[in-house]
Amino acid sequence: MKPTGTDPRILSLASEVVKSPEQNVPVVLLKLKEIINNTPLGSSELKKIKQDIYCYDLIRYCLLVLSQDYSRIQGGWATISQLTQILSHCCVGLEPGEDAEEFYNELLPSAAENFLILGRQLQTCFINAAKGEEKDELLHFFQIVTDSLFWLVGGHVQLIQNGLRSLLNKQEPGTEFCQEFRQLIRLLSPKVHQEVEEQKLHQAACLIQAYWKGFQTRKRLKKLPSAVIILQRNFRSKRAKILLELNRQKEEEDRRLQLQLQRQRAMRLSRELRLSMLEIVHPGQVEKHNREIEEKSALIIQKHWRGYRERKIFLQQKPSLMEYKAAVTLQRATLKFLAKCRKKKKLYAPWQGLRELTDARRIELKQQVDDYVRRHPSSQMSDVTSRELHSQAQERLQHYFMGRALEDRAQLHREALKAQISTNIEQLIKAPNLKEAEWKEPELFLSRSRPVAAKAKQDHLTTLKLIQAPWWKKLGEEAGDEIDVPKDELSVELGTLFIGGTKPP
Repeated sequence: MKPTGTDPRILSLASEVVKSPEQNVPVVLLKLKEIINNTPLGSSELKKIKQDIYCYDLIRYCLLVLSQDYSRIQGGWATISQLTQILSHCCVGLEPGEDAEEFYNELLPSAAENFLILGRQLQTCFINAAKGEEKDELLHFFQIVTDSLFWLVGGHVQLIQNGLRSLLNKQEPGTEFCQEFRQLIRLLSPKVHQEVEEQKLHQAACLIQAYWKGFQTRKRLKKLPSAVIILQRNFRSKRAKILLELNRQKEEEDRRLQLQLQRQRAMRLSRELRLSMLEIVHPGQVEKHNREIEEKSALIIQKHWRGYRERKIFLQQKPSLMEYKAAVTLQRATLKFLAKCRKKKKLYAPWQGLRELTDARRIELKQQVDDYVRRHPSSQMSDVTSRELHSQAQERLQHYFMGRALEDRAQLHREALKAQISTNIEQLIKAPNLKEAEWKEPELFLSRSRPVAAKAKQDHLTTLKLIQAPWWKKLGEEAGDEIDVPKDELSVELGTLFIGGTKPP
């Protein structure tokens, strides 16, 4: 029964084999090799092509050609070797369907027998050949035929079983060779062969797993020294941090105990000093001495209290001072940016001239001007009137530019004042405490502004008078009360106004 949907190449090849003379049939059958090679290996299309080749008896044609004398075949041993390759590839992987018994019992044994006969003939020709090149060529053809036979037998193990059974039947029963032969036949049975293949696959899987596990183990072993080093480094760093923290706590505890001992020693010394002073002072002067000690104590308490209060106020005002400083910085940057923009505008603002007009556009504009002049006749103006208007315009322009120069100068003055205020604020923020100040650092409290210097001088004199006043006069006073200071005491050499980015005149 011919299959449906046969490949057109197989149909054309079968018809060509039927129509060709007998001597051209082997050459025509060689076209099967190109068809098989152009089909993907293991695909369903290749199986369909093999079934078509078998159904159209092209395999039997190959067997008939191989059974003929090689000297009568066109191409000789080269054609025969290629036909053996085609026959073995077509028989392996073929599903004969309904004709399976004929295929396995007749066609395959016939093909194997033909391959063996061809191998024997090639061996005879090789022995009889005289030239070395001819021997090499025959040896190459013999290798092709044997490879085809191995391919056919590897795809159909039953061929080996049948051959071994026929050989076993020829041997005498009961011998040791027959027993080993039977054991070999049992091993070559399909079921045992499948089990052997599965065992081989299992061994291959175990081998792959062993190699993979060995690779993973070696990889982990290579990383182990670095991991140990990292672990040791982390442990040492953590231990160093813990020791550092313990040392810091111990130092703080020692410092606290030392300060406590110093306070106790100072209190003891002060008490001993007071006792020694009381022993030295005359009994009539004790009251006066106690009064002086009370005044000094009150001054110290007031000084520390006012210092604490001023520091607290300054810390409360520090965020607002920082915001003010940031606002001044932003304003300064904005003013500089606007000045640059105005400068660029002045540079690129001059008259650039008009674009060149075409003659048609020039005529059109002239016509529009003439029409406008006709519709709006201008009033007559004398030369004197035009000169007066021109002089008035010049005066207004001069007045505008003078006012603009004054505004620019005032703007520069405002920026200079802002820069000076910013500088003073920075100096006050960065200035250290007066107790911790060195001999160069009091210059940070100086100001180049005359009003600020005068105010500072007045506050200084006020503080001095307040310190020199008796303690009983300061009990009812507040920190904000002002004391009149004579003007002659305010005479001081004051510096000039500091302008940021310039030197003082």
